[in-house]
Amino acid sequence: MKFKLNRPQLDYINSKSTNTGFVAGLGSGKSYVATLKTIIKKLQNPTLTVAYYLPTFPLVRDIAFAKFPEMLAEMGIEYKLNKSDKEIVVKDHGKIVFRSMDNPETIVGYEVFYTVIDECDILKQEKMTIAYNKIMARNRQKHPKGIKNQLDVVGTPEGFKWFYQRFIKDFNGTTDLLIRASTYQNKHLPPEYVSNLESQYPPNLLKAYLSGEFVNLNSEQIYSYFDRELHHKSIELQDHEVIHAGQDFNYNGCITTLFVIRGDIPMQFGEIITKDTYGIVEALKRYKNTCIVYPDASGNSHKTNASKTDIEIIRKGGLMVHVHSKNPRIQDRVNSVNALLSHNRFYIDIDKCPRTADALEQQAYDERGEPEKYAGSATVDDFTDSLGYFIYYKYPLINRGLTSTSFIV
Repeated sequence: MKFKLNRPQLDYINSKSTNTGFVAGLGSGKSYVATLKTIIKKLQNPTLTVAYYLPTFPLVRDIAFAKFPEMLAEMGIEYKLNKSDKEIVVKDHGKIVFRSMDNPETIVGYEVFYTVIDECDILKQEKMTIAYNKIMARNRQKHPKGIKNQLDVVGTPEGFKWFYQRFIKDFNGTTDLLIRASTYQNKHLPPEYVSNLESQYPPNLLKAYLSGEFVNLNSEQIYSYFDRELHHKSIELQDHEVIHAGQDFNYNGCITTLFVIRGDIPMQFGEIITKDTYGIVEALKRYKNTCIVYPDASGNSHKTNASKTDIEIIRKGGLMVHVHSKNPRIQDRVNSVNALLSHNRFYIDIDKCPRTADALEQQAYDERGEPEKYAGSATVDDFTDSLGYFIYYKYPLINRGLTSTSFIV
């Protein structure tokens, strides 16, 4: 088969470097070309094993289990996907193994000749460093003709994290090659793809997620685009309007942030602090409007009492619940809120929501580059978490394989 590749993709396929980094924007075809190169290496080396790593097993399932069979089928190559063993056996050419990196201690007991790491900056930097060292130790299967092992890394830049440290700060000109690709170079994307991203993303994310540049995604203030004057609007709930409630669960300090959506713009008109989940139901039931709750996904396991989870209590209270199967990455949630703020698509009645406004102004990054957490109940981060669960569900910038379920009573 002939594959239409742009120059960065072709350079990546043809790279002979021991370690090749492919840093690229969203929609630039990085996972596509990484899949293609892995298959090529497998076909060229039928007696050897190749490996493809992703940060979590859900991503292995959603990306690797989908892309590899699709591409092998297009190439007319027979295969057998073994999901339980996390591998795909290519007819007459051996196997490709898939592994996740969220538990680095499990990366043991096998050897491979060629390796690709995809989405390297999703993991925290410390864990990614441990996983990378483990992966390097596995990448030692000897080629019968003495051809050297290769370990490639592909991903979208997430600030000055692991990818930047490995291929910029610790770059080795003898063994390493860094290839950059932007979303603009992928001519196979729908024409509206880039314009849609440009209309939603804040400036710093456009440089990272479209141009593939390493930029500082953190300022001291997390929600740096929030402006009390620009984003304030007096909001009165109308009888016909649906209430959208972001929900963060805490002992003695459950935080509920209340929104209406007008013209596809979320507007916060209230904030509620309750002692427990039963208090949430009681407070929301006082409104006669239809109410949809967007909770912390951990409420599926956090139990207010011995028999019922928090989300079950809300459902059985007669309220509608929209929730992802798990919480998004914190940075994805932050980015979604900042994207709305930067384009003036988020308003808050500061007179009715003073603590939420304070939280948007005050929350900062800690010394590890993570959103600061505060001790106690009803704290700054509880308010930003609450509104973030709703914003990410309704206005996500990035979907990394999260599935969602809706409960209606």
